[in-house]
Amino acid sequence: MKSLLLAASLLALGPFAAFAQQAAAPNLPVPRNLQATYTKGTRSPDGQPGPNYWQNTADYAIKVNFDPATRRVQGTVDIKYQNNSPDELPRLLLKLYPNLYQQGAPRASRMEPEDIGEGVKIEALAVNGQAVDAAKWRVQATNMLVPLPQALGSMQSTQLTIAYSYTLNKSSHMRTGEIEPGADFVAYFFPRVAVYDDIDGWNEFAYNGQQEFYNDFCNFTADITVPRDFLVWATGDLTNAEQVLGKAYLKRLREAEKKDGYTTIVSRQEAERRGITAPNAQNTWHFEARDVTDFAFATADHYVWQATSLVVDPKTKRRTRVDAVYNPKHQDYEEVVQFGRKTVEAMSYTFPKWPFPYPHITVFDGLDQMEYPMMVNDNPVETRADAITLTDHEIFHTMFPFYMGTNETKYGWMDEGWATIGEWLISSIIAPKLDDDYGIAPYAGAAATEVDVPIATLSTQQTGTAFFLNSYPKPGLGYLYVKDMLGDELFTKALHHYIETWHGKHPMPYDFFNAMNAGASRNLNWFWQRWFFDAGYPDLAIQSVTKQGAGYDVLVAAKGSKPVPIDLTITYTDGTTQQAHRSVAVWETGARTVTVNVPGDKAVKQVKLGSTLVPDSYPQDNVWTGR
Repeated sequence: MKSLLLAASLLALGPFAAFAQQAAAPNLPVPRNLQATYTKGTRSPDGQPGPNYWQNTADYAIKVNFDPATRRVQGTVDIKYQNNSPDELPRLLLKLYPNLYQQGAPRASRMEPEDIGEGVKIEALAVNGQAVDAAKWRVQATNMLVPLPQALGSMQSTQLTIAYSYTLNKSSHMRTGEIEPGADFVAYFFPRVAVYDDIDGWNEFAYNGQQEFYNDFCNFTADITVPRDFLVWATGDLTNAEQVLGKAYLKRLREAEKKDGYTTIVSRQEAERRGITAPNAQNTWHFEARDVTDFAFATADHYVWQATSLVVDPKTKRRTRVDAVYNPKHQDYEEVVQFGRKTVEAMSYTFPKWPFPYPHITVFDGLDQMEYPMMVNDNPVETRADAITLTDHEIFHTMFPFYMGTNETKYGWMDEGWATIGEWLISSIIAPKLDDDYGIAPYAGAAATEVDVPIATLSTQQTGTAFFLNSYPKPGLGYLYVKDMLGDELFTKALHHYIETWHGKHPMPYDFFNAMNAGASRNLNWFWQRWFFDAGYPDLAIQSVTKQGAGYDVLVAAKGSKPVPIDLTITYTDGTTQQAHRSVAVWETGARTVTVNVPGDKAVKQVKLGSTLVPDSYPQDNVWTGR
């Protein structure tokens, strides 16, 4: 999710106390409950899953009827839950995310009164075919505790069948809800089993609308029934397209899946006159998805549908289809299918240089800025630049968190930080003149103030500015600076080691740090410590510029304790310029000053310190002017 929070009015503080020099490679501070995973052998300090690593999974069979006119969601879900843990489970914890709108539920922000109601109604619940009395289960906001007739043993499975219903929200769109009459984005719409892991046991944190999600890797089949003329886009493959789409539209869809060009599957004129779906009063759309962490769908009866596809894996020739589905009155969406294609291409071949893992991605014209496996709910925006950065940010989430399975609820920086660096790097590929500085100024302004806490602080313990800084710009900069320090080749090697090691699992922060160290064959703890755990602020200054032989020595001082790269722009009296760069590696030893030698005999008019993606809390001393 791309946060809209801006911190434009933050006040700068006076100079921060000098930082103590660090050892080159300190041991990172690992909390006791996470150290316990090493003792249990579920994880290892070398960044590998331990010999006793495990995770649970489930198969979901969803049948849901959705009426856009009444916004009524009614369905059943059959869940085969597999307990791979060494523990016996006397009860299961389920998540009922639509209960964010239940009367009395805790919420991080205000909702419109018309959306507040009874929440999810559980009409029937059975375990292994045996009905469970409603008096025995307990619903507390978005958590539902279900006692089992017989404890679920290790390496055993159980079958749940749940019938349920609720009314989709209309006026308080929070990642899901009605967009406008005839268009809805429906997410978190079915009861699901919470994650039970080796760190916390059950994920008991109640969803309040701020922190995001944590789900197991599961398999899904979904039958989604909607009225005639409503098309459905969803996580997973549409396996009965020939039954729900008219022949002309089915042909276009199949063509789009096989060619590099752009295909208009449903034009504006066709959307207006309808007749695109099968002529039944209701149509059931069947989708299947394997090894994904969630399932969402969207539906509309008047949206344009554009599509393209490209080879994402040159070894297997596997293709990914990219969809843009939108209200034709939103002209900013007309290029989204192109932005989406270029994002998928860049992810596959440039950064993170990993074949896009799913068969399709749909960017849907909605009212939020939120990602799901193979789906994106993006609101219209004002400018082309905003459309580019929003599109690539949300699609980048395909890798983090979905492909990697991170716990967004506790560690928001482990997915949002990656989407932020993805946005910075890919936006400039799509539009070379686009200079994206998302979150940089807010961080420079708020760094080391009382609202700025370490990135390693749990997301559940943060709100407002702290939550924004630690989810988006700060970790994004941390990843960017490590990439710069290692160089593209070694950074890619290290990142691929992390991805290969932890794809489809649940990495915690130390799994990431240790896997990157192992993949790079280099202990980066000095940087992880100072950027992700320590307090401080970024602040460089030009101390002096002196002529030294056939060049100039620029003395740069680190006034703040956050290590940032050195970027110098030297302007000569004849109007020409020269650039000089040093990565954060120059601060590894704890040095307080660095001399940058810039070769050249011409007279210097000005030396300027800084660049777009290098925040500086006190930039007044970043320019030296020659006399």
